[in-house]
Amino acid sequence: MATLAEPAPPISTPAPTHWEEGNPTPTDLSHIPGDGGLPVIGNTFKMLADPHAFTKAMVEKYGPVYKNRAFGGWVISLVGAEANELVLFDREKIFSSEQGWGPILDKLFPRGLMLMDFDHHRADRRALSIAFKPEPMRHYSGSLNRGIGETVKNWGDKPMQFYPAIKQLTLDLAADSFIGLPWGPEADKINEAFVYMVQAAVAPIRQPLPFTLMRKGVKGREFLVEYFTAETHRRRAEGGGQDMFSQFATATREDGSLLPVDEVVDHMNFLMMAAHDTITSSATSLIYLLAKNPAWQEKLRQEIVAVTGGLDAQGQARPLAYEDLGKLDLCEMAFKEALRMIPPVPSTPRRALREFTFGGYRIPMGTHVGINTQYVHHMEEHWPEPAKFDPMRFTPEAVKARHKYAWVPFGGGAHMCLGLHFAYMQVKILLAQILPRYEIAIAEGYDPEWQAWPIPKPKDGLKVEFRSL
Repeated sequence: MATLAEPAPPISTPAPTHWEEGNPTPTDLSHIPGDGGLPVIGNTFKMLADPHAFTKAMVEKYGPVYKNRAFGGWVISLVGAEANELVLFDREKIFSSEQGWGPILDKLFPRGLMLMDFDHHRADRRALSIAFKPEPMRHYSGSLNRGIGETVKNWGDKPMQFYPAIKQLTLDLAADSFIGLPWGPEADKINEAFVYMVQAAVAPIRQPLPFTLMRKGVKGREFLVEYFTAETHRRRAEGGGQDMFSQFATATREDGSLLPVDEVVDHMNFLMMAAHDTITSSATSLIYLLAKNPAWQEKLRQEIVAVTGGLDAQGQARPLAYEDLGKLDLCEMAFKEALRMIPPVPSTPRRALREFTFGGYRIPMGTHVGINTQYVHHMEEHWPEPAKFDPMRFTPEAVKARHKYAWVPFGGGAHMCLGLHFAYMQVKILLAQILPRYEIAIAEGYDPEWQAWPIPKPKDGLKVEFRSL
């Protein structure tokens, strides 16, 4: 169990001028076991080649607390459900999300909700939560049913790559539900800017030099800042709407003041990024696992038909009503199991604002630390036969018997994903449009290789066929 070095009064520490300011030296970390890897590059390429195998090997050799040098600096990994609880619940306010994610995302997604800490994070999260209240969610569900239904009806009876198809659909849905834009040239231009920003977030060249991904990402951000700034002023003047952006643009803090325009813009940029790639990844893993497990596919199909009525007289899948989302228990359990097996955010960085103790080791102030969701999601002590797809792991009884932080695909504590119910809704509507129409099929023995980092995706795009029933 984790123990803290000393009681912690509530604090709100600003980010340093430079992300590396105040980092502990190798001498400060000498008492922690681990591996610095090769000179200069450390373990960077070994981690990129197979991050899951790398984590497994390090835990087996050094235990659940170890140091690792990669991407130019030292990180202390804290592995296990107890580590997840310590870092994510953060009851003593030791860990900065802003300073953990900042080196990765700050050039492109500054001041996103995930890059805020403590009081500022709490205030903005409360203001933005208006976009996920029942009435806006009901509006989104209508947009999702229409958009997904129109696209999915064209997927039948032909080989396809699911990942790029769902990625494009997710971007189009975001333009509709999030921004209130009809699909078309303007939405395409916004989508292109987002794609460049997401790609640049993990580009190896971190400066916006000519012809680099980072340069394209920075230019994409400049375009979106200009667009969202003008739109925020317009929507405030016109009274907003039911789309998510309009909800953000008119959101107020507890004192009744509107969020500053530049903060609305940054929140919108970040939300689009977070929703677009994580839902794309998790929907892809679910479709793959259902194709591999046809018995479960049929169970979900029967549940959906019982709730929606299945196909109408014209052979089209009936929409899933907002009021019926809570009736698809098996669909939700299957989605949770897919998120367990292939979490869309495999690991999470933080930075220690002061010294703490975990697993018998003293961790100095300023240390970059990380937890590993993917590893914990496959620990046999929590998940017997972890390689098996078994949605029954998520019955209420099974969940109650398990460590609360053994399953954390949406994070936890104050930084629990604000849009998790939107993710459940989008995936349930996707299944409700696919399964009454089609059998999801893959070639016998097909086992695609997955790119594990930064967000999982099948390297070949996931070769799948939707066969009309």
